Amino acid sequence: MSLSKVVGSLVGVALGDAMGMPSELWSRKKVKERFGKITEFLPGPDDHFIVKGFKAGEFTDDTSQAIKICQSIIKNNGKIEAASIAYAILEWAEENDAFNKRYLGPSSEKALRNIQNGVPVEEAGGMGDTNGAAMRIAPIGMISKSEDITALVDNVEEASKGTHNTNIAIAGAAMLAAAISTAIDTDNWNTILENAFKAYDVGMNRGNDTYGASSKVRLKLALEWIDNGDEEEVLMDKLYNIIGAGVATTEAVPTAIALAYYAKGDPMKGTQLAASLGGDCDTIGAMTGGLCGAYSGIEAIPLDIVEQLETVNNVNLRELAERLYPYRR
Repeated sequence: MSLSKVVGSLVGVALGDAMGMPSELWSRKKVKERFGKITEFLPGPDDHFIVKGFKAGEFTDDTSQAIKICQSIIKNNGKIEAASIAYAILEWAEENDAFNKRYLGPSSEKALRNIQNGVPVEEAGGMGDTNGAAMRIAPIGMISKSEDITALVDNVEEASKGTHNTNIAIAGAAMLAAAISTAIDTDNWNTILENAFKAYDVGMNRGNDTYGASSKVRLKLALEWIDNGDEEEVLMDKLYNIIGAGVATTEAVPTAIALAYYAKGDPMKGTQLAASLGGDCDTIGAMTGGLCGAYSGIEAIPLDIVEQLETVNNVNLRELAERLYPYRR
């Protein structure tokens, strides 16, 4: 079953990314006016400043960078190395002209330019606190053991160091990675969330100290709304307006985990909600999908959806995840 969940997590990242691609970085108001609720893959709108021309089912930088992390892990026989991952992300950026096409988030762009200019990897991302580390962290959760939270956070820190070497970014990414890792091992949400909060606490002592809201406190608030039975649209409005759906780690990560919890780990429902939310929809979708896929396994994602993702993006996600699986064991 754990193999199914590892595969489901990586495919779930791509699912959420592609589902949220058409609405990324649009306001909730604009998304609702244009699409209502997004329930299927749609092409990039002609008036979208980033994804114009994207095909239905095409994913963005979130999944592409997660794939680069997978490839780095496999290349290094399961070892997670900051320099290897940073240069793999830089390679992706150069291959896709990401600096000119506005595919990169602010922290990643600044850090990768630093690396291009010869700044050491350990110093390049010293101030990165946006959600770029968390958006591509699923592979780390996929191969890290949930019973050893400190080792998991070690892996998250190493994977994040090149672009997001701050306590805010590392803690947020660790919270999501621990949730994914634990969801592979159990379907008990209390255990999943408990480990996520433990990883957050450990992560807050890593990287460069910077200021920011607490992803942990924000997630706990969102979970209260869900447990109290808020109706779906009320919850969505609260997530967007209070927790936030922007590019900050402290907004995107708690919102994504809350959506996965609300969807009860259903990858289709979770990613559809994320795509319809407004804000950084593709990234929140990728994180939500990664957690839901880890919880429910690849069987919860319809085969035609999986095949469309792999065909449109010319990648074998299932095979890649299967190659990662032995490193978890």
